[in-house]
Amino acid sequence: MIEVRGLHKEFGPVVAVDDVSFSAADGVVTGLLGPNGAGKTTTLRILTTLIVPDRGKALIDGQDVALDSIEARKRIGVLPDARGLYPRLTAREHVRYAAELHGMNGSGLTSRIAELLDLLDMRSIADRRVEGFSHGERVKVALARALVHGPRNVMLDEPTNGLDVLSTRAVRDLIRRLRDQGKCVLFSSHVMQEVSALCDRIVVIARGRVVAEGTPDEIKARAGKDNLEEAFVSVIGTDQGLVQ
Repeated sequence: MIEVRGLHKEFGPVVAVDDVSFSAADGVVTGLLGPNGAGKTTTLRILTTLIVPDRGKALIDGQDVALDSIEARKRIGVLPDARGLYPRLTAREHVRYAAELHGMNGSGLTSRIAELLDLLDMRSIADRRVEGFSHGERVKVALARALVHGPRNVMLDEPTNGLDVLSTRAVRDLIRRLRDQGKCVLFSSHVMQEVSALCDRIVVIARGRVVAEGTPDEIKARAGKDNLEEAFVSVIGTDQGLVQ
């Protein structure tokens, strides 16, 4: 479970996150949406231990990420917007390296890597260096790396951005599988059809604050709109730009 309580973060004169609070439960897909500059990315970076809040708390399974970032990292799998792959490592080496950082080794690790290669249809690229990989292939490697240690909490930033139709379907099926396994899934997407189809709950951030939270139907009802995109524009205000 992921909990955010009164998060506040400033960068000089800019208030990036202003008293943000929400929760993402186990066995639920929670969408985190917000326009450019809303504070969504800063919130995700706090949750993934990359930056420390000025005040407030971010909790992973009850563990304060600012007090023990190492313990928090054991409990999360993260697909960042910048995939962060090493060009001279193979896909298999990326996944093994991430696993060993989590203390995994031996036959159990070999089996886990094989399972992920099959799950993400990566057998054909497993032993190729990622330099020259397509965007979709790079996303698959980053996903396998994020999931190899079996985290209870998974954070995915734009997981289907730039993917073809088949790869997009595979990632969506994976997200549903993680939810059905009881994982806590927090993800961002700019594709409203995808958000509507996958998310059990949605948290909308604008101007550094949570401006709407609930199921897709609840947010549409609150805004008095028939579709999620129109509801999103309504709750954030038309001057807020496009969702990122």
